[in-house]
Amino acid sequence: GRQGKGIQEAKFVGVPGSPGAAVGTAVVMLPPADLDVVPDKTITDITAELGLFKTAIEGVRADMRALSAKLANQLRPEERALFDVYLMMLDDASLGSEITTVIKTGQWAQGALRQVVTEHVNRFELMDDAYLRERASDVKDLGRRLLAYLQEERQQTLVYPDNTILISEELTPAMLGEVPEGKLVGLVSVLGSGNSHVAILARAMGIPTVMGLVDLPYSKVDGIQMIVDGYHGEVYTNPSDVLRKQFAEVVEEEKQLSLGLDALRDLPCVTLDGHRMPLWVNTGLLADVARAQKRGAEGVGLYRTEVPFMINQRFPSEKEQLAIYREQLSAFHPQPVTMRSLDIGGDKSLSYFPIKEDNPFLGWRGIRVTLDHPEIFLVQTRAMLKASEGLNNLRILLPMISGTHELEEALHLIHRAWGEVRDEGTDVPMPPIGVMIEIPAAVYQTKELARQVDFLSVGSNDLTQYLLAVDRNNPRVADLYDYLHPAVLQALQNVVRDAHAEGKPVSICGEMAGDPAAAVLLMAMGFDSLSMNATNLPKVKWMLRQINLSKAKELLAELMTIDNPQVIHSSLQLALKNLGLARMINPASAKTL
Repeated sequence: GRQGKGIQEAKFVGVPGSPGAAVGTAVVMLPPADLDVVPDKTITDITAELGLFKTAIEGVRADMRALSAKLANQLRPEERALFDVYLMMLDDASLGSEITTVIKTGQWAQGALRQVVTEHVNRFELMDDAYLRERASDVKDLGRRLLAYLQEERQQTLVYPDNTILISEELTPAMLGEVPEGKLVGLVSVLGSGNSHVAILARAMGIPTVMGLVDLPYSKVDGIQMIVDGYHGEVYTNPSDVLRKQFAEVVEEEKQLSLGLDALRDLPCVTLDGHRMPLWVNTGLLADVARAQKRGAEGVGLYRTEVPFMINQRFPSEKEQLAIYREQLSAFHPQPVTMRSLDIGGDKSLSYFPIKEDNPFLGWRGIRVTLDHPEIFLVQTRAMLKASEGLNNLRILLPMISGTHELEEALHLIHRAWGEVRDEGTDVPMPPIGVMIEIPAAVYQTKELARQVDFLSVGSNDLTQYLLAVDRNNPRVADLYDYLHPAVLQALQNVVRDAHAEGKPVSICGEMAGDPAAAVLLMAMGFDSLSMNATNLPKVKWMLRQINLSKAKELLAELMTIDNPQVIHSSLQLALKNLGLARMINPASAKTL
């Protein structure tokens, strides 16, 4: 039915899952079957019941393989591995065997399924760990799919219009594959966070997504017109013509922009007065590689090694890590790839290495974890070094350094790994080593740190968060998180000055570097390279190619005298507007206009 026609426009606020905007028709995907209402039932023919269950498992297995194959051309093997998680759960060693055990006590298959799935879901949902809590939805999804087979009722046959916006109480990776390719323009999940598998996949596939939209009366929105704003995490139901026109323009502009920006791919990023500004990318998912190259990246400023760790069920071995790193290094060769050593803790956690803390951002994270577990750090470093054999385009970056003592300890371990690898006959030079400046303490020790490394890289997201004492994932204080705050600008300027005084290059990676307006200021400060997500790279390039470095420096000097972040925003917007550069101001940074 097309309920909800003619209701007036409403806005719902959730969490951004994947950037972009979409205008389309809502298609609500209800869970295939309801486990909670399955009754207990005693059976006598246990063999027959086991047979039924086995058939259901085979059915779901085949579905998962088919979905994985269907998404094969949109995803790299790493991301498709998320479907292997499902297959693994169905294994004899996992859920499958527990359910079989319960059936053998004389309980019918549906009842056994409900019992085991409920136990697992309850156990997951009690966990403090966001990543693990998300796994509860995977188990629920599997349970429902098995139940649908046992009840012989296959997928609800949904009709997918062009411009489908897929909505579910709990989107799962498997659901993404159900929509015919080319029809899916947006995703909305009532539950879940930006950390979920679906959000990771949506970013890899470039689909605008909003998560955690808890207030959405989703059972009533099927078939209505809807807008998904993945930049701000907002959804509009029954949008007025005016609003639809506005967003259709944003969507069209993005499209035109990327067509126009494609033309810049092979052009260097050079200002009007001849200043050359290297633009690098941040990567993690392998889907990022192709996108980065399509957009003309000159290197990788930050490869997040957590991703292979996060989509695994245990610590990946040296051999597994080597293969993943090798692929990344050869994909970008001869351009440099900066691999950050494992940076878990904070809001990034591993299911098989739980960290329970009251204050995770001020707790055990980044280098602190790996120095306390040198075996993890050594295995990873050895894998990186071996992966770079014959390519020699590796750079290693150390996260969350707060002083020289940690740096010395890490350098010692890197040298040890290098020695071991060479003794084993792998001939690799010592790669350049860098330190991330993201803790305020490091800002004030830039000189001392710079003396001991080859390069520095500012992590603007965490640095802003720590300087302003604002957790950027907390909606209550999110508006205080502002990388154009005068304190942040001063800190950045000091880091560049101190690093250059020691003759060391300094780059910056983080959302700020990918904001074209902010990039103008970072260039003026003297950063040697900017690293950003691939989507923003062409926009930043376009902006910097339209401006004089001298003009950017004047603008920076003027903004450095202002003590109010709001005024800094509006002055920056105005200055760029006057230069005719307003079209590249990203919607998220224009919050004051």
